Amino acid sequence: MPPLACPVLRHLLFVLNPISGDIDKTELETTIRHYCQERGRVAAFFHTSGDDDLGRLRRFLAAHSFDAVFAAGGDGTASLVAEALAGGEIPLGIIPLGSGNGLSKDLGIPQEVEQALRLTWDYQLRTVDTLRVGGKFSAHLADLGFNALVVERFDQGDARGPGAYVRIATQEYASYQPATYHIETDQETWEGPAFMVTIANANTFGSNVIINPDSELDDGQFEICLIEPFPNLAAPGLLYHLYTNDFDVSDYTRRLCCRRARISVPGQTEVLVQIDGEPCQLPTPVEVEIDPRSLRILGPPASA
Repeated sequence: MPPLACPVLRHLLFVLNPISGDIDKTELETTIRHYCQERGRVAAFFHTSGDDDLGRLRRFLAAHSFDAVFAAGGDGTASLVAEALAGGEIPLGIIPLGSGNGLSKDLGIPQEVEQALRLTWDYQLRTVDTLRVGGKFSAHLADLGFNALVVERFDQGDARGPGAYVRIATQEYASYQPATYHIETDQETWEGPAFMVTIANANTFGSNVIINPDSELDDGQFEICLIEPFPNLAAPGLLYHLYTNDFDVSDYTRRLCCRRARISVPGQTEVLVQIDGEPCQLPTPVEVEIDPRSLRILGPPASA
């Protein structure tokens, strides 16, 4: 799809998550304000608190006028702002400050604050698909299985950053028991045990694992990426494939391409799912559907 026209962005809202990642944000507002002032922009700020953030943000946006809204945080903050903006005309920008920043990486957004702030005046506007997973909004990736468990443990802990995630994953791997899944899509049916079931509207986890190579954020479909149980001796080779864009090469991986899906776990009425970095318990079966080109996003210009 060709890029949309790019009007000048004057009035900008920055949604800040004070606890995302392991980055000190005490000077962030000052940095953003000065950057915008120097370029003739007006910056306003909204702080998340964990208490009805989506409702408060929607009410704030209804009462004020902005040309763009920037999520300054991790994937959870980006997903929050995306949900508030989906279906409307105001575009989403991202200042990546979380532990993973998977959505911003998939969009090619620079991972340094000052370079990401360049999107306030030098950008390409595009529209992308979003998902509904068990009735909940998703802008990027959701999954069931091992990664969902690790994300839940990470969310319950006090430590942040990639090191904490790796430590928890290492601890959980030894005792993890894969579940059996039954998946019905608008294209096919699959049933069997799986180490991980990823619902992907994008390519890459924040850990740089490429779970869904060559997919597009605006193609009107999503992929269900399966990692089947594997012996310990196969783990290094599987990891190598996941970090080198070779997901489909492994004997333990497969992908289902679809627009709708229903995922159930025989014998379970609820299942743990992580959605854009946030863990939750959802009733089964989990219904998944695509909402094509429902979100406007600010990305780097094609020349970048």
